[in-house]
Amino acid sequence: MPDKSTVQARKSALGTNVHFLYFFGALGGILFGYDLGVISGVLLFLKDTWELTSVTKGVIGGCLAAGAIIGAAIAGRITDRLGRRRAIMIAAVVFGIGALGCAAAPTVPMLVVARFITGIAVGCSSATVPTYLSELAPTRARGALSTLNQLMIVSGILIAYIVDWALSGSGNWRLMFGLAAIPAVVLFLGLTVLPETPRWLVKAGREDEARAVLAGTHRSNEIDAELNSIRTVNQLDVQQKGRLRDLWAPLARPALVVALILAVGQQFCGVNAVNLYAPTMFTDLGFGNSTSLLAAIVLGVVKVAFTAWVIFVVDRWGRKPLLLLGNVCMASSLFLLGIIVLTVDNHTVTGLTTLILLNVYLAGYELGWGAVVWVMMAEVFPLRVRGVGMGVGSVVLWSSTFAITFLFPVMNDHLGLAKSAWCFAAVSVVLFVLVRRFVPETNGRSLEQIELDLRARVGGRATERA
Repeated sequence: MPDKSTVQARKSALGTNVHFLYFFGALGGILFGYDLGVISGVLLFLKDTWELTSVTKGVIGGCLAAGAIIGAAIAGRITDRLGRRRAIMIAAVVFGIGALGCAAAPTVPMLVVARFITGIAVGCSSATVPTYLSELAPTRARGALSTLNQLMIVSGILIAYIVDWALSGSGNWRLMFGLAAIPAVVLFLGLTVLPETPRWLVKAGREDEARAVLAGTHRSNEIDAELNSIRTVNQLDVQQKGRLRDLWAPLARPALVVALILAVGQQFCGVNAVNLYAPTMFTDLGFGNSTSLLAAIVLGVVKVAFTAWVIFVVDRWGRKPLLLLGNVCMASSLFLLGIIVLTVDNHTVTGLTTLILLNVYLAGYELGWGAVVWVMMAEVFPLRVRGVGMGVGSVVLWSSTFAITFLFPVMNDHLGLAKSAWCFAAVSVVLFVLVRRFVPETNGRSLEQIELDLRARVGGRATERA
């Protein structure tokens, strides 16, 4: 029987095959996106099964995010204790259970509970997958490879839209939910042969395994330097486990501020109002169910296309310029959308114009705030608090998601689509200012360089105050 080191070496050799590694590492994003997007079509057909008010729609839409808050809250402790890979495996199991529970739900309360369970998996994977990818990726391609997570998320949303449309004739919303169990099984099986990240392995005192993983993801002349950098940062930390209160320490506080801006901004710009309720918006504008779901597919294709484009430009253009460009696109398209909805009486013209402007909005979002937020949140935190920092950032992000997905149906009923769009446009303007002022550029630097530069800046400020 081969010993443990031989088994690990074989796993590392297989798991660090670049295409295999990053595909399965990011597959959690497909589940994330599918479960997020599938409800947009389900809501059109649930009214045939149960009577839904705007508040009930908000509860069904928002309970996934409510569960994600819990999942993100526990993700940091799980990833630090068990490793990034095992945390994603646990999430895959919970994904499958939640999907089958949604498909079998006999009542609205049971559906809410099942969606909440699914949300726990979503929150855990959203906090863990970006960290997993960023810690495996070489510096020269970290942005592009980490962006795969967002590409998988929007691909999952698109797949959900296509499934919703394909099943619109039968209205089989239970099958819409249940199909999510398939990628959950694939994700779990794929992770059984993937390696742990070298940074977690070094932190756990398993440097030989870390070197084996680096041999599969980095060039041969990069391995020693990368391992030395990881070891240097690891030795600077007296404690081996980051604690919540450590995020308030001078070293981590700037990263926490950046993460909070990114987490709140990503959701309060309104993207999940579109992701979850786009078909409902189009039916309100006079489209039929099938046409509304087809229009949602167009939105999904645009999301995938621009996220794929980001993979090629994020390491060339930088993170910060993409965030700012995204804000400009989002604010301008939403402002115009409000004007069109208020001034044009023709339903066909309004519907088509809304579709075009929402595409521009989503293009701006995916170009900036979709992928870049997850990339940067995984980059800015020091190693010792990276797990707990990503957990807190994800908790805030999912709390913001819950607020938007729960409130938008009520907000839309009271303010209407035009004024709701203007509210989200105003948020994009505020975010532009905050990004200019507080968010640093992380492009082109290793995670260790980012942390060492942060330590130098914090140490410099402390010296000035003294």
